Amino acid sequence: MLRSSKAGLSTDRAAGESMALSALTFLAADARRLERFLSVTGLGPGNLRAAAAGAGFSASVLGYVVGDEPLLVRFAAEAGIAPEDVVRALTALEGPPPQGS
Repeated sequence: MLRSSKAGLSTDRAAGESMALSALTFLAADARRLERFLSVTGLGPGNLRAAAAGAGFSASVLGYVVGDEPLLVRFAAEAGIAPEDVVRALTALEGPPPQGS
């Protein structure tokens, strides 16, 4: 389970990174899902590897999945987790919202 305390931040981030990798694997397992992901993100075979190494990539993968409810539900079901767990993982990767918002 992802926690929001500072003590659990590195664990939360690691869990979020792991879930993002699972989500990317899920997307890549289906040609249509992968094609749509690449189209929406502007990524392609030539720059996907470099993008994956960049900061924020994991959050962007989960953000993409969370932004499409049917896709989120399908991914969560296949991963054996609740959709809310994906949202929490995204929040852990993005960090806390800025103060005053």
